[in-house]
Amino acid sequence: MKQEADINVSAILVAGGSSIRMGFDKTFAKLGERSVIEHSIQAFIKCPFIKNLIIVINENTAPQLRDLVDKIKTNTEIKIVAGGTTRKNSVSNGLNEINQNCDFVAIHDGARPWINPKQIIRVLEQAEKFGAAASGRPVTDTIKKCNNNSIVTGSISREELWAMETPQIFSREIITEAYSEILKEGIEVTDEVSAVMHCGKPVKIVHNEWKNPKVTFPEDLKIRPPSYHD
Repeated sequence: MKQEADINVSAILVAGGSSIRMGFDKTFAKLGERSVIEHSIQAFIKCPFIKNLIIVINENTAPQLRDLVDKIKTNTEIKIVAGGTTRKNSVSNGLNEINQNCDFVAIHDGARPWINPKQIIRVLEQAEKFGAAASGRPVTDTIKKCNNNSIVTGSISREELWAMETPQIFSREIITEAYSEILKEGIEVTDEVSAVMHCGKPVKIVHNEWKNPKVTFPEDLKIRPPSYHD
């Protein structure tokens, strides 16, 4: 990887979901002494190549986030942007605010607070080589197909299956081109790898040695908070 000071990366934290399954906004739910979103913020501002951080959030909770951000000591520029009606729209709003001189764009689910800064570096290293890279873990569970009545209809080989995580990091040119295409064609995506693959670009998967699940249910908050953000 180039010297960290020579790389310019804009990071987008996507935290604009409604958290229906949680029953409350998981963005500000406490995981240890910090909120879920603050753990993600701390991981990214520890990386010196992250020159600006864009947090995309539900506009109703933006003032609460601003209060939190104002208390964080960092030289990284932090912007708060209103989310859209879908993930695609939220990421698009974030892309509109990136540094136009940046080399790469890192996109991360704000609800994945266990992200290790070392993994951010590893994904960036592969993005430098391939233009597009994403964090993930091989699927280890047995996977079954079921019908609408939850009756098992078959098995799926897990040999080539990976559970996608974030961050997902791309050259600025690749991700802006990909989003331009899916917005124009009206295609919905659940992650940015799907958008980039739609444009025919290869994506390198980087095995994450540190579990980084997405906070989805209240019991997820019982998992031990990350220690590498302290």
